[in-house]
Amino acid sequence: MTGYYDLVLGLIPLALGGITALLSVFGLALTTAIPVASVVAVGLIGHAMFVNGPVDSTPASTPADDGGFQAAD
Repeated sequence: MTGYYDLVLGLIPLALGGITALLSVFGLALTTAIPVASVVAVGLIGHAMFVNGPVDSTPASTPADDGGFQAAD
């Protein structure tokens, strides 16, 4: 099953190549089309890292709940 991050990894080269080709077909110079497409690819990476970032599914343990020895009170 493909997850969000698998789709992002597939969209990065697709966005870079596809948007570059599309913009160059519409008449933009290649030296302009590549930076514009790379901004989209970097946006995908930034979204995957910071907006929808990977999270740890296990809750963090607190010092009082570490499973160690109890206090001698």
